[in-house]
Amino acid sequence: MGIAEDIKQPKFKNEFQKATINLFYTASWVGEKHHTFFKGYGITAAQFNVLRILRGQYPQPSTVNLIIDRMIDRMSNASRIVDKLESKELVIRKQCPNDRRAVDVLISDKGLKLLSEMDNEMEVYEKKICNLTEEEAVQLNDLLDKFRSV
Repeated sequence: MGIAEDIKQPKFKNEFQKATINLFYTASWVGEKHHTFFKGYGITAAQFNVLRILRGQYPQPSTVNLIIDRMIDRMSNASRIVDKLESKELVIRKQCPNDRRAVDVLISDKGLKLLSEMDNEMEVYEKKICNLTEEEAVQLNDLLDKFRSV
């Protein structure tokens, strides 16, 4: 099905409007799929994003500001997400030894284990929902990068 059928809108002002609406619709569709996938692991997409950032920094700790700079959804409340992850024992928060006002965040062994469990299934999941060849995925990535280059 195409975007016109999906949202039951047969006409668009122009192809640029159609592309923008299609992008928003697709982002929402992917978000719903992600929600279902991550729910099976007891986390949200934003929590997964933070865990991946922290795993990339491991064994070095991160600050909340570093997490915010690297998050996919910059509107998310990183401090609140870290609170939730800490309550699930997926991260450890410690006062920074160099600056008592700053807090270091480190992924816990439990957090590393969870991501490790998710890695293979995530790869299968991404290929399944993407429904593109690798060549098409490269082309899509190039087009999305161009779209944001304003």
